[in-house]
Amino acid sequence: MRTNPRPPKHNLRLLHSLATRFSGRSLADRVDAILPQTQCRQCGYEGCRPYAEAVARGEADINRCPPGGETGIRRIARLMGREPIPLDPDCGQTKPKQTAWIDENACIGCTLCIQACPVDAIHGAAKQMHTVISIECTGCELCLPPCPVDCIHMQPAAETSAGLAGLLGKFRRRKSAKLFQERHQKRLQRLQAKRRQKSGRPKLDPHPSQNRAGDDPRKAAIQAAIERTRAKKSSLSGKPRA
Repeated sequence: MRTNPRPPKHNLRLLHSLATRFSGRSLADRVDAILPQTQCRQCGYEGCRPYAEAVARGEADINRCPPGGETGIRRIARLMGREPIPLDPDCGQTKPKQTAWIDENACIGCTLCIQACPVDAIHGAAKQMHTVISIECTGCELCLPPCPVDCIHMQPAAETSAGLAGLLGKFRRRKSAKLFQERHQKRLQRLQAKRRQKSGRPKLDPHPSQNRAGDDPRKAAIQAAIERTRAKKSSLSGKPRA
């Protein structure tokens, strides 16, 4: 089987120069436009844009985006002037489009999933029920690991690929990718502004007695909610079925 080595960096610099000159966009911009903007980090980078920049610099290969799948690899390969290669199995597998949903009866309102979502698709407040805005969810699954009570689940997204409905579906995916990209950028800007604001505040007294993990009321409330949920599940599992 013939393999196609990664192009030399001087070729990538030439591509970058040509792309910028004739399209007004950098090579990183054009790679980023191809990516699905799920912001899932399966590629090993903190989002789609950092991965696109690494590809443009020749520091990352073109086959590290499972959500983009073979179609994405072919499009990036065409842009880079090289042959497509199989998806890197170390990055995961391509899956059908999914969105997250929250079991609202089990949600304890810890806000950990809200903090993890890269596009602010989860709405809620501390100690209040959370919910996912499905049309804004990228299916990245980053909200699953932080949930302390496993009340977040993935469900298939309604999609079709036949006839006119398929063409409309492709248009919606492109429009969704742009929306995901914009929401992720707004989130990054918001977090950056929050960090700047926080850095201007006076620091707390670093005395150990004032900063023990057990004295954190938020952590204590989350732990208490976890214990109640476990106790409830244990009691339900012990009841005989009718």
